[in-house]
Amino acid sequence: MHKIPTGTWVVVADGTQARLFHNVGKHDALQLKQEDLIKPDVVDEQGQGPSGHRPPEASPEQTDEATFAKQLVHRLNAAALKQEFEHLFLIADPKTMGEIRPQLHAETSKRITGELTKTLTNSTLEDIEKILKANE
Repeated sequence: MHKIPTGTWVVVADGTQARLFHNVGKHDALQLKQEDLIKPDVVDEQGQGPSGHRPPEASPEQTDEATFAKQLVHRLNAAALKQEFEHLFLIADPKTMGEIRPQLHAETSKRITGELTKTLTNSTLEDIEKILKANE
């Protein structure tokens, strides 16, 4: 893994929330600042899920997690298309990463400088920085 450039958006997500950080370190040094805590939008009343219907074998929790992943992807895609970030580093648990990855717009995908498949949403800022520095 290589360094995370200054200005990079670092998204730490799971199926229930995402934390958005910016690398504000000078000269590409890693220093994260949390900018936002992203929670799911109100999930549709009928529990229809991300594709407009819920497979019979999917639990309501699985549907909510997939719907949140889709909402997060929409936000990242819109931000990439508006040129709001130049670089993106994704950190997500395996299931959420699997939901996010195939839905990313080409413009978003080309901005990804790295990814880490790990559950870190409840980790401290210091722990997230330590893990990222150890993987540089």
